[in-house]
Amino acid sequence: MNRWMQPSASVRVAAQVATWAVALLMAAPFAWMVSTSLKSDAEAIGRDLNWIPAGPASEWQWGNYAAAWEQADLGRFYLNSVIVALVVTAVSLVHNALAGFAFAKLRFRGRSALFLVLLATMMLPFQVYFIFAYVICDVLGYIDTLHALIVPFLASAFGIFYMRQSIQSVPESVIEAGRIDGFTDFEVFWHIVLPSVRPALGALAIFTFMWSWNNFFWPLIVIDSGERYTLPLGVAALASGLFVQSWPVQMAAATIITVPTILVFLLFQRWFVAGLALTGVKG
Repeated sequence: MNRWMQPSASVRVAAQVATWAVALLMAAPFAWMVSTSLKSDAEAIGRDLNWIPAGPASEWQWGNYAAAWEQADLGRFYLNSVIVALVVTAVSLVHNALAGFAFAKLRFRGRSALFLVLLATMMLPFQVYFIFAYVICDVLGYIDTLHALIVPFLASAFGIFYMRQSIQSVPESVIEAGRIDGFTDFEVFWHIVLPSVRPALGALAIFTFMWSWNNFFWPLIVIDSGERYTLPLGVAALASGLFVQSWPVQMAAATIITVPTILVFLLFQRWFVAGLALTGVKG
């Protein structure tokens, strides 16, 4: 790069300061959530703005987490959320990758028209067609079961589009070489394409897991019994005062919910960044 095009030291420092400022601004609500979860009820509703609970560490209200877990039955909600999020993420990755491979590398009649229809569905919010989805689930007997939270999301228009964009970056020459060696289309997909788009798969896994884990609207519609609640529904019930009326306990429950999404991102962040860069290559 031309040395005249390189940013000056002052510009780099200003960029770093701005980046840290935005990062702190984004982290502030999470920090306040954790802080409130360690306070007593009196501190949480008091007028004093204390980021750190008053008193020595021995007086911090760690019991709020136990109260949230026991009183709101978060263990059962956690299990339901884990089952739904893991199954949806694992199966949808396979389906989306296969469909993305078909749209990117296979030639069949009506491919362009079908892909346009797929893109058109991405422009409609879920609230537009959730009634039809509810009717279908009712006909299949899925209402008030975990099936209703899993089956409708075993593939997605965004996931197929995302994987198609990624798979398009795989060179045709490599795929043709595999076919010359006698590979079937599935073997080309499994042995050549998937290893090449692993970062994109990691990024899509993060998107899918976080969406499924935090999904609130659809479970609110199809789940009636408390024993099948996922964590967002459980915390909503907790916030409404169904289990306990305590802001610190509610914040403790919200912290418990947030931890898995943070862990998933930390585990897959390298693939997440690489996947975004990979899908930006092809338009």
